[in-house]
Amino acid sequence: MQLARVTGTITATVKAAELVGAKMLICDLTDVQGKILESACIAIDTVGAGEGDQVLVVRGSAARMALQANVAPIDAAVIAIVDTVTVKQK
Repeated sequence: MQLARVTGTITATVKAAELVGAKMLICDLTDVQGKILESACIAIDTVGAGEGDQVLVVRGSAARMALQANVAPIDAAVIAIVDTVTVKQK
């Protein structure tokens, strides 16, 4: 799992049949301080996240499992909306 911030949405009227009805989000993958590690990751939303939300993203086979669609062409999925992040300072 990776922390991310939702920055936008993708609309595609023509797409793979397995993606019909799926909401696609643009997410910037971040570290715990919010620094962008990778920008513009596209992820399928499974939790109703929106622009500005901090979320958890899974990638690879875990993304397909989150959507319960082992044959869908998915490599990233939003699986949680983050309420808080607490990091113990050294």
